Amino acid sequence: MSYRIIRAHERGLKDIGWLQSNFSLSFSNYYNPERTGFGLLRVFNDDFVQPANGFGLHAHANMEIISVMLAGRMNHIDSMGYKEEVATDSVQIMSAGSGLRHEEHNIGDDEVNFLQIWIEPKLQNVTPRYQKRSFPVAKRKNQLTTIVSNEEGQAHCWINQNARVSLGYYEAGQTVDYPLNPVNKCVFVFVMDGALTVNGQLVEKRDSIGLWVTATVSIECRAESRFIIIEAPINH
Repeated sequence: MSYRIIRAHERGLKDIGWLQSNFSLSFSNYYNPERTGFGLLRVFNDDFVQPANGFGLHAHANMEIISVMLAGRMNHIDSMGYKEEVATDSVQIMSAGSGLRHEEHNIGDDEVNFLQIWIEPKLQNVTPRYQKRSFPVAKRKNQLTTIVSNEEGQAHCWINQNARVSLGYYEAGQTVDYPLNPVNKCVFVFVMDGALTVNGQLVEKRDSIGLWVTATVSIECRAESRFIIIEAPINH
């Protein structure tokens, strides 16, 4: 097994008042030559947005962009014609493909917290696509829930890549064994709350661990914990 741990205090930080972004991987004003990505996972940001603020209209192309809403409410408006509200426990994905523009703002009274995840696509210049699904926390206790998959279906969002994203919400003492094809695959685990032991390594609140060259990812919950697992190819 090979692994890399990124502690919460080791992340990059961009704080401009209305936005606080914590960067596990190089992004924006944060560059770490040892963290330019993890396999085809290119961006993992833990973002906090203040009320009545947000991201103005901007463009993306050839990237799979996933937002996982941990708290609060944001809007989503894009050049494909979608106008959505994305609230706590919602997940949205944009296959930016040949190009799109979008904007999003905190439309609630409380701070928004969401995870921004970028994964390189399998196919380039596809027709842009948008999806949103809801995964209420009350229905996810003590189980691993697939929220993004390369298999199309109504129960999750679909991604243009051989990747999978799952949410875990478990009581203390629960264990999870996540099988992994060790050939050209890696797994990135981020802890939103609680504490885990992942293949023998302690990972606490807002820490992450990346693993590769292993057939199983064994997770033990040392406390009630919420976490996300991202499985992605190591290369194209």
